[in-house]
Amino acid sequence: MPRILVIDDQADVRAMICIVLRVNHFEVVEAASAAAGLKEFEASKFDLAIVDIFLQEANGFDVITMMRERVANLPVVAISGMTALDFVNASPELRNVICLLKPFRPNELIRAVEAARAASWPPAAASEDRGAL
Repeated sequence: MPRILVIDDQADVRAMICIVLRVNHFEVVEAASAAAGLKEFEASKFDLAIVDIFLQEANGFDVITMMRERVANLPVVAISGMTALDFVNASPELRNVICLLKPFRPNELIRAVEAARAASWPPAAASEDRGAL
């Protein structure tokens, strides 16, 4: 069962994402902050991460960059309710990040997860570099 790390500081959004993922047979680990998410990421292997761009104490892009320094091909879905994310693919360290604007429907979330997994090869957990963050 693929493992997904969900980092979002809004409990209701995080809960909805996790319910949708679990119903679709993903194992989910939740984190309410960037620090908690990075701690979980350091301690375990994940096949994909879903990261809110506007976290209260951190920039989600920085979180993604730190995770990808450790696992270069980690599939990522970036979510935001504040801004269009058109500029993401212009940044080399954010290549293949799939962007999803809030609010989104469950089927849009699953499509974004599938697109992120397809954009990353080989799978992240199979080729993970276990270096420190």
